Amino acid sequence: MSQLTLPIETSILIPDNDLSQHVNDIVESIPDIEFEGFKHHRGATAYHPKMMLKIILYAYTQSVFSGRKIERLLHDSLRMMWLSQRQTPSYKTINRFRVNPKIDALLASLFIQFHHQCLKHHLIDDKALFIDGTKVEANANRYTFVWKKSIQNHEAKMNEDSKALYHTLVKEQIIPQIKEENDNDLTQEDIHLIGTYLDKEIESLTQEIDKTENVETRKMRRKARTVIKKHKKKMDDYSQRKAKY
Repeated sequence: MSQLTLPIETSILIPDNDLSQHVNDIVESIPDIEFEGFKHHRGATAYHPKMMLKIILYAYTQSVFSGRKIERLLHDSLRMMWLSQRQTPSYKTINRFRVNPKIDALLASLFIQFHHQCLKHHLIDDKALFIDGTKVEANANRYTFVWKKSIQNHEAKMNEDSKALYHTLVKEQIIPQIKEENDNDLTQEDIHLIGTYLDKEIESLTQEIDKTENVETRKMRRKARTVIKKHKKKMDDYSQRKAKY
C-alpha cells in the first residue's frame, strides 16, 4: 500500500506560542539593513540570511549543533520546514554561514532583539541571566547568546588548563611563582601578570639572539623563544576567554 501524500500548509500546524514562532519573530524583527553585507551580486541566488539564522537558532534551542544534523532536521522537522520555507541548504552552506566574519555584527543585533522579545513575551524578567539553559549577557554594548552548560564546561577546562600552564612555567623557571599551591583559579590579573613576565622573557631572548654570533647558541635561543611565544599566545587566549566568562 502506497502512502498518500497531501500538500499541507505547515504554518497552520504550529501553535502561536510555539518556540519556533518566537524564533521567527525575533529574526524578523531585525532591520533589513543589517543584512546588506550578505547580499550577493553575482552567481546563483544565495539563501537569505534571515532564513539561515532562523534554522540555526531554532536548531540550537533543540541542542542540535552539528551542521549535518541541522541539514537532516530540514527534511524531518515540521518546524524547520516552516522556518526554512522548505528550503534545504546543505550542511556545508550552514557551516560556511556560521563562520562568516560578517555574522558577528549581525548576531549583535539579533541577540539584542532576542533579549527584547523575551522580555516582551514575559519569558524572562529584566534581571534574568538564564533561560532554560541559555545565557543572555551584555558585553561592551553587544549581546552574546551562549549555552549555560557549554559555558560551565569550557570555563572549568580553561581554568584547569591555565593553572597547568602556570605551574609548568614556574617549574621551568620561566616565570616566578605568584600564587600558593593550594590557591584558587587564576584571576584575570594573574593571567595579565604572567603575560607581562612572558613578554619580558621574550624580549630578553631576542636581545641575546641579536648579540650572539654563535650559530648553535642563536638556534637554541630561537627555539626557547618560540616555546615561550606559544605559551604567551595561550595566556592571551585564556585572558580573552576569562573576560568573556
